[in-house]
Amino acid sequence: MSETPLRILIVDDEAPARRRLRDVLSDSSAALPLTVVGEASNGKEAIAQLEASKPHVLLLDIRMPVMDGIETAEHLLKLEPAPAVIFTTAYDDYAIQAFEVNAIDYLLKPIRPERLIAALQKARALTATRMEALKSAAGKARTHISIGDRGRILLVPLADVVFLKAELKYVTVRTLEKEYLLEESLVKLEQEFTERFVRIHRNCLLARDYIEGFERVDHDPEEGEGAGSGWVARIRGMAERLPVSRRQQHIIKEFKR
Repeated sequence: MSETPLRILIVDDEAPARRRLRDVLSDSSAALPLTVVGEASNGKEAIAQLEASKPHVLLLDIRMPVMDGIETAEHLLKLEPAPAVIFTTAYDDYAIQAFEVNAIDYLLKPIRPERLIAALQKARALTATRMEALKSAAGKARTHISIGDRGRILLVPLADVVFLKAELKYVTVRTLEKEYLLEESLVKLEQEFTERFVRIHRNCLLARDYIEGFERVDHDPEEGEGAGSGWVARIRGMAERLPVSRRQQHIIKEFKR
């Protein structure tokens, strides 16, 4: 019985580099059954193709516009099972970051066929169960938040996020147009995006860029009528007001400076 071909997605911002990888893969197909299911010029394009192409492996460049290879690999970790990642790059100074996002291998250009085949054989041997066990948090701050949605990844630009609000086991990610549910810790999100968001309540992080101001209200929004005055945050482009807890009211002075 023949082996199922390894499905490969090539991701590189340079067309000649993609052609070179195709040629190497074509020459190597006798040693390992494989098929190239697509190409992309950056990480965002690659993620958009995942549902249709269903790759087992991404051959992923690192330095690319729009979304680089390291951030792309971080988003791939949200998939179940996550496709394997083999970095193919001209730079040798990203190796530590590459293995923090569980790359199978790190190949320097020009790619030698025997090294690529060895890396692809490792990828084939790595089962979906083992990939799941390898998942870990990556250290680099993201430019997008990835939302798992029925086997797909939705990418929400961080610059579009107005606030993050913890509700039960989920975090609501709110933009001006939509809201999404995210299974991440609000504390970890605060640590990762501390420059962009400020905590205004124990369950809410508000993007600094969307803070229009603060206003006093007749009653504390946390306690209800008759509990004394309180503060709410006004949001640029949104009628909704968010309560500022007493513990976090020191930020009001910060924004008045």
